[in-house]
Amino acid sequence: MQYRRHERPGCSGCFLILILGLLLFGGAPLFLKFVGMMFFGGFFALFSVMAAFWGFSYYIRRRVSEYERSQSESHNTFVFLLINILIKIAQFDNVITREETDTIYRFFQHNLNYSYNQLLWVKELIKEACERSVDLETLLTEFKGEFAYEPRLILVELIYQVIFTQDRVPEQQLDLAQKIAGFLEISAYDLQAIQSRYFARYRQPVADEDRYYRTLGLNPGAGRDEVKKAYRELSMKYHPDKVVHLGEEFRKVAEEKMKDLNAAYQYLKKKME
Repeated sequence: MQYRRHERPGCSGCFLILILGLLLFGGAPLFLKFVGMMFFGGFFALFSVMAAFWGFSYYIRRRVSEYERSQSESHNTFVFLLINILIKIAQFDNVITREETDTIYRFFQHNLNYSYNQLLWVKELIKEACERSVDLETLLTEFKGEFAYEPRLILVELIYQVIFTQDRVPEQQLDLAQKIAGFLEISAYDLQAIQSRYFARYRQPVADEDRYYRTLGLNPGAGRDEVKKAYRELSMKYHPDKVVHLGEEFRKVAEEKMKDLNAAYQYLKKKME
């Protein structure tokens, strides 16, 4: 049999002893005064918590509102639709988990380097998107009517970026991403360039030379003229000036894509000299 220490007695009866003492030494007036103080103290604590919660909510809403007003309408609409589309992709199985919403949040935090104010805004948009009942086709139709081809291309690029930030990439999401590209009328060539970039990176190791071909949307071994044509077409579509109206973060996405295209073209050009 194992020895166990005796627990120190609690003070559950202390309150009763206190009440008895008040009645004995101060009578009913002192007791009622004590009860009144306790009642007032409880309400004061409750209202303090409520006021703190309201104050924090007001602070968040104000910061979000100030950030929204500081951005262009095109930027706000682009991010709004992007987040809603990403949420609908995550809900392909009719369920969205905390892990999936966290993946979207972290994408804006790490991949787009969003600031504190921007992340407050993103958090609100994610929350609202999870509660919204609009279907994916309606969102895509609105996006397609709002933005030209280059922003649509950036959207598909970002969708693949988010999908491939997950440890396990669901095939259903990849199929859905491909259907979204088709709905937005992204050309087969441009989609192949995007897919090749991510599939090559995450599914199987690829030699540098093959990776450069795929960055340009080409099969390994493509000729000089094909390389030149692919580079020219993609560099025009991903030129930062084409998406500058979307905001600084998306201009940087285009810049990063341009760096990849330039590196691929310079390598293949030098190889073919």
